[in-house]
Amino acid sequence: MKHRIVVLGAGYAGAYVAGNLARRLSPADTEITVVNAAPDFVQRQRLNQLAAGREIEAPKLADVFAGTGIRLRVALVTAIDPERRIVAVADADGGGEVGYDTLLYALGSRAAGQSVPGVAEHAFNVADRPSALRLRERLDELDGRGDLDGRGGGGRVLVVGDGLTGIETATELAESRPGLSVALLARGELGARLSAGARGHLRRACDRLGVTVLEHTEVEAVEAAQVRCAGGTVLASDATVWTAGFAVGPIAAAGGLEVTGTGQIVVDRSMRSVSHPDVYAVGDSVHTLGDNGLPLPMNCGSAGYTGRQAIEAIVGRLTGREIANIKLVYRYNAISLGRRDGILQLIDDAAQARPTYMGGRKAVRVKAGIQRGALWGTSHPTFGLPRRRRRLAFAPDAVAEQAAVSAEKPAA
Repeated sequence: MKHRIVVLGAGYAGAYVAGNLARRLSPADTEITVVNAAPDFVQRQRLNQLAAGREIEAPKLADVFAGTGIRLRVALVTAIDPERRIVAVADADGGGEVGYDTLLYALGSRAAGQSVPGVAEHAFNVADRPSALRLRERLDELDGRGDLDGRGGGGRVLVVGDGLTGIETATELAESRPGLSVALLARGELGARLSAGARGHLRRACDRLGVTVLEHTEVEAVEAAQVRCAGGTVLASDATVWTAGFAVGPIAAAGGLEVTGTGQIVVDRSMRSVSHPDVYAVGDSVHTLGDNGLPLPMNCGSAGYTGRQAIEAIVGRLTGREIANIKLVYRYNAISLGRRDGILQLIDDAAQARPTYMGGRKAVRVKAGIQRGALWGTSHPTFGLPRRRRRLAFAPDAVAEQAAVSAEKPAA
């Protein structure tokens, strides 16, 4: 019997880890299955651009994993049972169960804020491809309405949240759809986590693009055509886009894994669950401390670092080799401000913005390079890896036979 490795989620982290494991472990000893709800790879960091109207490449996962020996199961993960080593899934055929010996949990995160009244019913988000396409359809309607009235006013869009996603979404929408009135709502000062110079650059970009910035504004409820804020302020909105953070789903916690209060899986330095040693977690799903002693943020960079560490840990433990420690660092934020402007903000060891930053077209090229690299690396998960595949430190068939013999022996 082969050692069954199951990877839940085929985002940046899951697809990369699965491909690497397939190249580094011998298929004579292992079988790898990837379970993902959609048949395509989603460039999550570009979903704001998809909503704005750009066409974003979405490679077929079947093509991504072609030639690797990986089995792809297009299905929604509904539950995990780590005691029985079972994953429950739902698909067009009714679903079923997928058994594993080693599980890699990479289901990522979703839009936060569901506890705020009206967000689930009335707000849009860019946390996944279907949501981004729903927002795009709504924006098309608003643009069309502006064309019909002959005044060029396509409606008012409120982007709630001034984190990196909110900033990128507001500026992208304002540049790509100039007929819309775009406002960005910030709970505190705009770009508070940036350096003073970068904050100034961001303000100038918002002014240039016509983005109205409303600082120190907290949303208490979202309604179909307006947003209610603390203090009684009511803002009209034809489309409210919720970007005020991300949250992980409840599956890990419901399955009995040790998680934080935010639902992220608690792991050791090797990305191994502290409560269930057969489970590893990467990307947004994991709570882990960086080399600076602070939790890694939810971003594409963290997905890469945690993914590489999980690869080293799984390969090392299965093949009996020493496990290397991959650097877990948070060095910069690359922020797009439309298609021709951006900010590259360096981060120090205390996770604070350094005084210096890069702005303008050079920062845009850096961000575009990061996006291209992430897509290419995920689409070619085995490129550059050694062709020699490691055999496991044990013979799977022998282990299975020994377990059967032990089960047949009468108790002493």
